[in-house]
Amino acid sequence: MQIKRCGEMARRLRFFKEQMKKAGLSPSTRSTTGNDIDLDNLEVKLGELEAELLEINANNEHLQRTYSELLEYKLVLQKAGEFFNSAQSSAAAQQRQFERQHSIEKSIDSPLLLEQEMTTDPSKHVKLGFVSGLVPREKSMTFERILFRATRGNVFLKQAVVNDPVVDPVSGDKIEKNVFIIFYSGERAKNKILKICEAFGANRYPFTDDLGKQFQMITEVSGKLSELKITIDAGLLHRSSLLQIIGHQHELWHLLVKKEKSIYHTLNMLSIDVTKMCLVAEGWCPVYASNQIQNALQRASFDSSSQVGAIFQVLQTKESPPTYFRTNKFTSAFQEIVDAYGVAKYQEANPGVYTIVTFPFLFAVMFGDWGHGICLLLATLYFIIRERKFSSQKLGDIVEMTFGGRYVIMMMALFSIYTGLIYNEFFSVPFELFGPSAYGCRDQSCSDATTVGLSKVRGTYPFGVDPKWHGSRSELPFLNSLKMKMSILLGVAQMNLGIILSYFNAKFFGDNLNIWYQFVPQIIFLNSLFGYLSLLIIVKWCTGSQADLYHVMIYMFLSPTDDLGENQLFFGQKFLQVLLYFLGLGQKFSQAIP
Repeated sequence: MQIKRCGEMARRLRFFKEQMKKAGLSPSTRSTTGNDIDLDNLEVKLGELEAELLEINANNEHLQRTYSELLEYKLVLQKAGEFFNSAQSSAAAQQRQFERQHSIEKSIDSPLLLEQEMTTDPSKHVKLGFVSGLVPREKSMTFERILFRATRGNVFLKQAVVNDPVVDPVSGDKIEKNVFIIFYSGERAKNKILKICEAFGANRYPFTDDLGKQFQMITEVSGKLSELKITIDAGLLHRSSLLQIIGHQHELWHLLVKKEKSIYHTLNMLSIDVTKMCLVAEGWCPVYASNQIQNALQRASFDSSSQVGAIFQVLQTKESPPTYFRTNKFTSAFQEIVDAYGVAKYQEANPGVYTIVTFPFLFAVMFGDWGHGICLLLATLYFIIRERKFSSQKLGDIVEMTFGGRYVIMMMALFSIYTGLIYNEFFSVPFELFGPSAYGCRDQSCSDATTVGLSKVRGTYPFGVDPKWHGSRSELPFLNSLKMKMSILLGVAQMNLGIILSYFNAKFFGDNLNIWYQFVPQIIFLNSLFGYLSLLIIVKWCTGSQADLYHVMIYMFLSPTDDLGENQLFFGQKFLQVLLYFLGLGQKFSQAIP
């Protein structure tokens, strides 16, 4: 019940924070007084502030909608009034022109039909109806086509562009709109027009063709807009002052609610001793933290003026304690990587310590390029230098993941710079940083893109890969081949070492039952495939063979009995491949059988 109350108060505080953010305000971070506030009084106060703020928002929303409607109405009166004025001026000019011509040319040759039309009784003229309003500009062309089709062209539509975007009364968004006026004849056409206006979200407003009334309506609407503007500004000022009052106490209230909620959440995990009428808590803690916990309990009893002190007693149990590793902002990311695969048992060696070196180093063996490494380091240093600012902000998923692993990426960048210097690769370009290459052309015909035609003309390059080796072409560019093979060797060695360490952990700290059944098949399967590939890499390096290791590994499974030909690196290779093939196959079958 208490947790639910604290949750409701936390919701109100989040609502206040959102409102302050919309208003461009931020909670005050300065220290405030009033730590003696009661939780019950705070609950009542937060409820009253929420109700007042909701009422202010509702009134402001209603006033803003009315203001937007009046503003659109004023635009309709102005634009449609301009259309009627121009139409009446044009009709008056035509009437004067006709009367002038009729008085001059009173002969038998005058157009009788036109004279009959102009002298017809005005009471017999058909009066057209009209609908006026605003329509979103992006829908105006479609709006016009639908009107034409629905009425079969028996309407006249006139549109005028509104220069500035206007706030839509319904959505509250600023939209570019056009003022329209539609002339029609008959109730049937009117009903169709009204339905089409509703479908296109066109806001309709009443209009009169009387010029005197038009001027009067514009005057009235302008007066109401001025009054509403004053009222809205006063409401916004009151809302801003209320949010400022909340902002001064927001952090204090948030901290108090958070503390109370954590207290009740902790109390729910305690059990009640009915005989002694007290609460009992059982848990695990590090040995070094025992004195700290006792001091905290004594300080809490003193601060709360409790008549009964808290008792801290160490219990003896046969249960296996949970694993706990102390971490900091540097080691926490490495520990999370290890824990993602599995948490070590109690008193087992923590793999996270070794991962601080092995993980970035294995990455750098594959990534090694000191140009890319510098770029990665600079990006990481930006996160590290501004970590205080970023830690207090809500970041996106990708940025938050990058920020959380900033120290891992920093180590990866440093190792990449180191291995990049060994590989002598800067954005895939070699440099003679530590001296000239040991190789040179025997004659002018040899190319710099290959090692063919080169001879050793000076001492061995002092550090890392000689720049001339970048032009080597065997299976792949030399450096890519070196990176891949080094990664395979180191990765296989690490996996074998991990299996062996897991075996000894299980033997000395765990259950000895089925240890061999668990670990021997893993070693067999790993080394029958990747271990054999590592052996081939080492033999090829030692012998200088041109064998294609890709074909060796592929045809080891597709055609294990075929002749190896030029891909044979040592005597008995074919027999060894068949043996490893059946060992790996047998191991997989043994795992499939329950």
